[in-house]
This record gives sequence, C-alpha cells and structure tokens, in this order.
Amino acid sequence: MNYRLAQNVELVERDGGIYLLSKTPLCVLRLNRSLADLVGRGAGGASISASAAEVPVMEQLASKGFVERLRSTPQQPTSFPDISIVIPVKDRAGELQRCLTSLSLLNYPQEKLQVIVVDDGSSDDSPLVARQFGALLVPSGGTGRGPAAARNVGAAMATGEILAFIDSDCSASPEWLGELLPAFTNPAMAAVGGQVDGMCSASAIDRYESIMSSLSLGSRERSGSGGDDTFYLPSCNLLVRRSVFRSAGGFKDEMHVGEDVDLTWRMRDQGWTICYLPAGNVLHEHRSSIRSFMSRRFDYGTSEGMLQILHPGRRKQMVIPTLLAIILTLCILAPFTGWWSLLLAGALLAADATAVRKRIGTQGLSIGLGAILAGRLRALGSLVYYLCYHLIRYYAVPLIIAALIVPKLWAFFIFVLACSAGVDHAVKKPPLSFLAFAGIYFLEQIAYGSGVFWGCLSRKCFASYRVHILRHAELSA
Repeated sequence: MNYRLAQNVELVERDGGIYLLSKTPLCVLRLNRSLADLVGRGAGGASISASAAEVPVMEQLASKGFVERLRSTPQQPTSFPDISIVIPVKDRAGELQRCLTSLSLLNYPQEKLQVIVVDDGSSDDSPLVARQFGALLVPSGGTGRGPAAARNVGAAMATGEILAFIDSDCSASPEWLGELLPAFTNPAMAAVGGQVDGMCSASAIDRYESIMSSLSLGSRERSGSGGDDTFYLPSCNLLVRRSVFRSAGGFKDEMHVGEDVDLTWRMRDQGWTICYLPAGNVLHEHRSSIRSFMSRRFDYGTSEGMLQILHPGRRKQMVIPTLLAIILTLCILAPFTGWWSLLLAGALLAADATAVRKRIGTQGLSIGLGAILAGRLRALGSLVYYLCYHLIRYYAVPLIIAALIVPKLWAFFIFVLACSAGVDHAVKKPPLSFLAFAGIYFLEQIAYGSGVFWGCLSRKCFASYRVHILRHAELSA
C-alpha cells in the first residue's frame, strides 16, 4: 500500500524531537525514531510504500488525517476466484435487462462467474429476462419478501468464493470486479464496497443524488474493523467472502431498509475488516421524482430505531470541546445579553489560542498566534456546522412547529438550514444552484427526520436521539 503526507501536514524536527504537524486542523503528533524514518520517506511529496507490517501504523496515521492512501492506478487481481453475483428483482424487467447486459461485458473470465437472479414475485417479464441471459433464476419463496430475504436465498444457492451483490436498477462498469478484488489479499478483509454514481442527470433530483445519496461514499478510501463508529457498505455494490457472510448469518430477512448497515456492522463486531474503495464503479438509477425521493428518505430514516436496538453500542458521537462550547454559547447569547458576551467570547478564544501556542512551544515547535487563532476559529466553525446539521437532520419538523408558534424562531431555523446546506454545497460542489440544492436538502431532512421519529415510535425506542458527547480537544501531543 502506498501513502503520502496529507495536504497541510509537514514533518518537523525540533530539539531532538520529531513531529507531524497539521495546520488544518491544528494537530501535533510526536513520532518515535522508527516511525519518523518511515514517514520521512514522504518528504518532498514522495509516496511512502508501506510493507504489510507497516500498513497498520500507516492506517492509524491515515485515520487521524496525517497521511492519505494512494491508488494511482486501480490494482488488478493476481488470481480469478469464482464469484457468484446475486441480483434481487421484483417487477423491473427493463432495469434487469440493462443490469445483465452490463454483467455480460465484465472484464472478468465469464467461466468464473455465476449470475443468480432471485425473483421476489414479479408480475412482469423479469423472470423471462433472467432466462434469456442465462442467469440462474431462483424464486424468493414469496411475493414482496424484500431485497434482504431475496439476497439470502441467492447466497444459499451460490457456489463462488466471493458473493457480489448488485441491484437490478444498477449497471456495473467493465472493471467492477477486477478493481475491488485485490482488497481481499488481506486475509482479514470480509467485505469490499465500490463507488456508486448516479446513472441520470436530467432532473435536479438526479443531480442532487449524484453527490448526496447515502449510497455514494465519496472519493476517499475508508476502512473499518472494531470500534463503535457507524461506517458501513451499501449492498448495491458489495463484495463479501461467502464464508464470512454465512458465519455472520447473512442479511436479516425482515429488514427492508438498513439491512446492509446491520450486516456490515455484525461482520465488524466479529473482528473482520470492511473497506470502501472509490473504484469498481456501479451506476444506480436513483428515484428522480420528489415523491419517490422523499418516500425513500423516509424509509431510510425508519431503519435507525431498529439499528439502534440491534447495535446499542454504535452511538452518534459529536466532539464538543468544553471551551469552544462556552464560546459558542456566549456568541448565541449576545443578542439577548448585550455585546459584552461577544467581547468575553473573543477574550476566551484569544486565551485558548495563547495556551495552545504555549503547549506547542514546550515541545520546541513555534507556530504563529495568528495561525493558531485561525485554527481555533475553524474548529468553532466546524462545531457550528455539526450542531446545525444534527438539528436540521433530526429536529426539522419540531423547529418548524416551534417557529409557527413563535415567529421569531424562523430566523433561527433559516440560519440552521442555511449553515448546514451552505457548508455541504460549498464542500461537495453539486451541479446545482444553491437555492435548488437547499430546497431539495430541506425536503430530504424533513423526510428523513420524520422517518426516524416514526421508526423510533413504532419500536418504542428513542435511543437514536441520544448523542455521545466527546470533549477532547483537536490537539494531540
């Protein structure tokens, strides 16, 4: 695996100590000599080629944002294991034909592929299409049992070492399998997910989904094993070791949404590793009408209650450093208490920056007060964004109701929405104007938040609304 120092990160040596210094966000990490020699290979922007023994420590640095993984060209498999491709379908003959056509063009030995179509009680020509393409057609055992149950039926019929899940409304790129398989050279790797892009771009919803869909995990490689974070892999582009899939118990038949989250979390809980690669591209035909878009987001939201019951240890986490929380509170109170609270907030921010500079100085490092102040302001801005995002994600409807009762709260609601949508629009750069993006963004949060509430109410479990507050600062020594 190859790595390089992340942007705005440099290797610094002072008074016999060697440090990794990140200025955005402001973070310092002291290195021992062997680790410094390893990281030092990346001086001047050079790539760092890590051996198998060195990869774990480099992965820790990557998780902290000091280095980033490099994949200049997609790896190709050195061997070609047998793969069983499982496709659940119900009344999607046209989409299934498109999907199977893409699979016939895969750059992979066709004799190594087993294509299984699981029909979930279709009333159209979906079964006929499957037969025409030579796929193994298997009934799900009912009508409308759902994708999870259908995938389990297909997996039970699979003979391949690797299970490859794709949905009937998706099309695979020719290199789909070849670009994802090399990750399985790691014996601890249980599942690999690939990039999911939007198939269409005609409507505003299509363009929104191209960067905001929960199926699209972005352009950065990610991995996860133990821990209590919420990283998962979507099932519309998912490769899994068949042996691990079976030992984990497969998908839960009764789950119609969130089943992929549950499965990948269970595999992680068993000590396996999962990873996402921005490769192995699959195109997904998103729901492009407002009604279907909101309905799907509502459905996604309902899964939170069940997932919290099944995985109580995986909680929402938010880093809120105590001092930054006090500073933010003083800023919020300024319109009610007078501008003295802003002056006090500014004084606390300056005092905090001075203290940070002094701590760094004791390690022999020198960073200008202006740079530290800028770093603390960025941290404060990040805190504001995450608080606004959480409020609009889970409490949009209560905020609107409160604003209808107390009209002065409209200003607060508009600020929360504009802050959250504005940051996402600036960072993700969707092919939409801000107003169009913000409008769809608002509808998404309304639908998702309503789904969360309904799912929690129906299961009488509101643990999804609990947030685990972490108060550690961004600075590491």
